[in-house]
Amino acid sequence: MKQGVQGPPGTPVAARVPAQQRPAADSAPGRERDAAVPCAARGEHTHSERPIAGPRVAVQRSSVRGQILDALRTALVSGELKPGEVYSAPVLGERFGVSATPVREAMQQLALEGAVEVVPNRGFRVIERGARELAELAEVRALIEVPVLLRLACTVPAERWAALRPLAEETVRAAATGCPATYAESDRAFHRALLALAGNGQLVRIAEDLHRRSQWPPVRHGRPGLVADAAEHLALLDALAAGDVDAVRGLVECHFAGAA
Repeated sequence: MKQGVQGPPGTPVAARVPAQQRPAADSAPGRERDAAVPCAARGEHTHSERPIAGPRVAVQRSSVRGQILDALRTALVSGELKPGEVYSAPVLGERFGVSATPVREAMQQLALEGAVEVVPNRGFRVIERGARELAELAEVRALIEVPVLLRLACTVPAERWAALRPLAEETVRAAATGCPATYAESDRAFHRALLALAGNGQLVRIAEDLHRRSQWPPVRHGRPGLVADAAEHLALLDALAAGDVDAVRGLVECHFAGAA
């Protein structure tokens, strides 16, 4: 494998899922247990061979996949990967200095997230997401997050909201750069921290997935839109700390309306 891309490691993604095949009958010790493990979990066809004894060495590969996934997500948000265009794993692999395999696996994860679609024998096409779909995503996010934040405004003490102020201020600094990818990351971190106070991990994961989907293509173009969006984070924290439910409702609904 070629040298991996530079940058912080990202979240590991699922391996490529080929068509499964039924293992041949084998009475050797351990075969019954191995047959219960689908081929997809191992990332390739095994042709019924016995697994090699000893631990698997996959840490570096997983790290490369995660870095490629992060790089591709950044390219989506920045507009470098353009809606409607088809990109092949080998060409992207050349750009990142890796083989086509981790790129293909990262792209398959993006397909699960609704960012790209598979084009047989060509590669992956970036989905063209229209205004209606973005509005639907904003509506679903509001349906999930508004009731949670209204409840938290009545139950979370002011000092806990104050502890999140550095994250809100980071979104302001990120907005000042005018870079949509930099802002997108800080924006997700802020909203993730807000919802984490509810103590529901499933809620946080679902909300973040919706948030990530809604961030491309960017709706608020340019630095002024990003700065306005970030300013709403500071105002929202002030309302939450004050326990002002009406202000919280108005700010969150306005925030999501601006994202639609």
